[in-house]
Amino acid sequence: MTNDVIKEAVAKQQSGDRKLAADNSILGKVMTFNIGDQIYGIEIQYILEIIGMSHITKVPHVPDYIKGIINVRSKVVPIVDIRTRFGKPEIPYTPRTCIITLDFNDTSIGIIVDSVEDVEDIHTGDISAAPENKNVNVNDFIQYMIRGENGETKLILDVAKLLDEQEA
Repeated sequence: MTNDVIKEAVAKQQSGDRKLAADNSILGKVMTFNIGDQIYGIEIQYILEIIGMSHITKVPHVPDYIKGIINVRSKVVPIVDIRTRFGKPEIPYTPRTCIITLDFNDTSIGIIVDSVEDVEDIHTGDISAAPENKNVNVNDFIQYMIRGENGETKLILDVAKLLDEQEA
């Protein structure tokens, strides 16, 4: 339901509905994280947990952005390196590097991020539509954007597109 409310708010924002700026209600929550200097986010409804880096078992014949699998509470979880998925250079893992485990349509997956930032409210007045230009929104990974307190733009990812192998 939250996703539908957010989609409706983005559509109204695109249409120039000026009531949105005045109506600053909370539509949901996102967990934000860093990949390099950019802040990304994922809607909280998809997040299961955050775990530290652990041994990842390599799996042959998978795309390069899939680093392998880990065992989380007796469940095998594939691990995706977001840096590689987005075409960014790999960097050595740091003590802040972690895995965010997600659940989407009863499928669990882990994503490696540089660091986790915060859990934030999504306010109606802070939402912007994702860029439609393919050069900016490669593979349509960005579902929408929110404006942070300091004016920075946080890119909220579309979990379905992120996990879709056809988008690679």
